[in-house]
Amino acid sequence: MATLDDTDRRILRVLSGDGRISNLALAERVGLSPSACLRRVSALERAGVIAGYRAVLNPAAMGVGFVAYVAVGLNDHTKASQEAFERSIARAPEVVECHNITGTVEYLLRVEAADLAAYKVFHTDVLGTLPQVHAITSYVVMGSPKDLRA
Repeated sequence: MATLDDTDRRILRVLSGDGRISNLALAERVGLSPSACLRRVSALERAGVIAGYRAVLNPAAMGVGFVAYVAVGLNDHTKASQEAFERSIARAPEVVECHNITGTVEYLLRVEAADLAAYKVFHTDVLGTLPQVHAITSYVVMGSPKDLRA
């Protein structure tokens, strides 16, 4: 685990808000020379603190009008059952996040679809046909007043 100081944290805070900021602008915002800033960013990348950069997409502009978190309980708690479920979910383009969690169910999925009808098809024809699935509970997102995912 990398040891982060206040300057590293400032760099990370700025980059998490704007991953395309130029090194010169980043250096100005965090109070470093451009060369010192570039060295720190490079060190954070090498240490794995910065795992990558990505574009933040607008779901509505891509035709996504329906988002749900889906809790999935499995009927068998073996490693083979979990691996089979995870392989199936990896092939489902509607699933944008899959988390193995603790509690009364094994998985929490973030599912994005065009609309309720498209989600119903996913729910019935994908999740509903997996032999490992015992229980499905959908939580429909009505709004996201805070969403810091990049």
